[in-house]
Amino acid sequence: METRQIIEEIKKRLSLKRFEHVIRVAETAKVLAVRFGISVEKAELAALLHDVAKNMEPADMRKLIEENGEDSRLLDFHHEIWHAAAGKIIARDEFGVKELDIQNAIRYHTTGRAGMSALEKVIYVADLIEPGRTFPGIEELRKTAELSIEEAMKSCIIHSVGYLIDKRITVFPDSFECYNEHVQR
Repeated sequence: METRQIIEEIKKRLSLKRFEHVIRVAETAKVLAVRFGISVEKAELAALLHDVAKNMEPADMRKLIEENGEDSRLLDFHHEIWHAAAGKIIARDEFGVKELDIQNAIRYHTTGRAGMSALEKVIYVADLIEPGRTFPGIEELRKTAELSIEEAMKSCIIHSVGYLIDKRITVFPDSFECYNEHVQR
């Protein structure tokens, strides 16, 4: 499927606000891909599809997760994180994304995980620092992303886990493993 077709299909599935976010993430991901020497095409595709399931009903996401053998622990956590696993399945089954690295970039863009590829890190970071994001500390995260994808990932996972802990929101185990891996480096 061509990029233009993907964009049109994403536009149908998402709210305007979410669609605009996806476009900003794709643009940010392309900049990061160039900066850190990874495929711009793969980064753009993963970014365009990262939130493809965001506006789905929780029951539909649950069904996709259960029927496709995704990590069942997800279902013990808030449905806000389910869209990443559901999105991976949709990217594979409806958009024909066969490359595992792109699927994983979609799958782990919300929680992160230990052992992330460079593409996975680019999508995780781009999702957090895209120009529409406004929260305390965003400028520092953006500056870090100008220097190193490793340092950017470390700063972003520290920020994300810290935010969840401050808000007393449960943290998925993959996020802790990602955090630990980056802090121990």
